[in-house]
Amino acid sequence: MCLAVPARLVEVTGDRGVIEIGGLRRPIRIPFIEDPKPGDYVLVHAGFAIRKWSEEDVQEYREILKEMGMDLDAPAPAPAAREAEAPPVREPPR
Repeated sequence: MCLAVPARLVEVTGDRGVIEIGGLRRPIRIPFIEDPKPGDYVLVHAGFAIRKWSEEDVQEYREILKEMGMDLDAPAPAPAAREAEAPPVREPPR
């Protein structure tokens, strides 16, 4: 199964860009996007922007996530908090 997520472009340099999701920034490749600009929303899969999304697309996506109890606007948890939530590592049976 493939998963792509919408993200906002915050930087564009040639065929590379930087996206922001929940306060986290990640570098991506944008060669498939026509005339990318900071502020555009793009659908990202495996480090590549694969298409632009409109404001309406993003708003609909956010509404669906909120119905599911998720929020794209919530800041990402700090690394220590993510580690605290991780289940304990279990040793394989002998």
